[in-house]
Amino acid sequence: MRQVVLDTETTGLNPKLGDRIIEIGCVELLNRRLSEHSFHTYLNPEREVELGATRVHGLTREDLMAKPKFAEVAAAFLDYVRGAELIIHNADFDVEFLNMELALAGFAPLEQHVARITDTLASAKELHPARRTRSTRCASATSSTTPSARCTARSPTPTCSPSAISR
Repeated sequence: MRQVVLDTETTGLNPKLGDRIIEIGCVELLNRRLSEHSFHTYLNPEREVELGATRVHGLTREDLMAKPKFAEVAAAFLDYVRGAELIIHNADFDVEFLNMELALAGFAPLEQHVARITDTLASAKELHPARRTRSTRCASATSSTTPSARCTARSPTPTCSPSAISR
């Protein structure tokens, strides 16, 4: 079983208002064990990064100007995730951004390239219905595994691995 844990960072919160992806980080799990294969890239969003977003991830437009545009890495990204189950915390957010970027680059929606998308935020809400707002923490924060730092695209595994990975 091949799974890919995925996270993105963006210029803001709304792709419909022109916000873009600025970072994609992925790690591969084979039979629920971390493999040595990963995918990571910073992206030039061709626009300003909102101050609130910079406060979250620390990236500015100046940091990203020399990085590739999404269209330049789209095929490699799709090759990496193709056929896998994607594991994403708050998947609706990331998938909406990824589908917008894929459409702008001339590709079909993400769902047509992967086997399945699992949302760990939805899973956490099902497992812990009393805890309704955990959007800034990993699903694993409610288990016996306590993250040592906030999740980011740069660190999807050591601090954010869903507790189910090791089971």
